[in-house]
Amino acid sequence: MAQFSVHDAKTNLSRLIAEALAGGDVVIARGSVPVVRLVPVVPVGRRCFGALKGKIAVDPRFDEPLPDDELTGWSLG
Repeated sequence: MAQFSVHDAKTNLSRLIAEALAGGDVVIARGSVPVVRLVPVVPVGRRCFGALKGKIAVDPRFDEPLPDDELTGWSLG
């Protein structure tokens, strides 16, 4: 675990970012007390339209009205 003072972190930020991206453990301390850890951000995956095509199915009764006894449970009024 590499530990750096706030001053050193300001001076060498680009190098510390590169080290964190390479999998290194970078900790920034105030004095001798560790306060933050520099870690890479995990990129959000892109959605692919139609990725589940053929893997899921909608019941044919999906669009049919609900029975009266079940509708009473959904009463919002």
